[in-house]
Amino acid sequence: MTTQPSSLAFRSLETVEGPASLAVDRPADADSLKAALRQLAGGVTIITAGEGEARTGATVTSASVLSVEPPRMLVSLNRTSSTWPVVERYGHFCVNIIGAGHEVIANQFAGRGGLKGPDRYRGAEWTLLASGAPVLEDAAAAIDCQVEETLERHSHVIVIGKVVAIRTRGGASLAYRDGRYIRIGD
Repeated sequence: MTTQPSSLAFRSLETVEGPASLAVDRPADADSLKAALRQLAGGVTIITAGEGEARTGATVTSASVLSVEPPRMLVSLNRTSSTWPVVERYGHFCVNIIGAGHEVIANQFAGRGGLKGPDRYRGAEWTLLASGAPVLEDAAAAIDCQVEETLERHSHVIVIGKVVAIRTRGGASLAYRDGRYIRIGD
């Protein structure tokens, strides 16, 4: 026996989430995968690495915890990016979980405006923790890592980092969904 939801349930859903739309089946290709992933909000982080004039970094939503015991982070970096060779050379990276007021710096590290390398660090205060990777002073949190292992697959490198230091500040953070930033919490 199949039950039908009441019209009240549909009206309630439409009020909260907007009108329902029809599902579209798509081919299993890169464009379709990108379209699907635009529906998933991801935490915005800035991955930083290097020292002095060799500093660089990237804005990513691909940073995640691999395990809490032992503390390990995972980040996926494009092999052709300017960030991966620096992470590989220095053997460190920092996952800077950025706050709601960091959209400008997130855009800089995403390559908007054409800034590269150490120029991406303009307009913010930076420090160092245990690994030597640059840490955003007023990040909501920073997870400092030494590279433990890498796995190259297709266009990306999966980097596993041993957590060597953590700094938390708290406050609202940023997520990214469907091409725009979303403020999360306070």
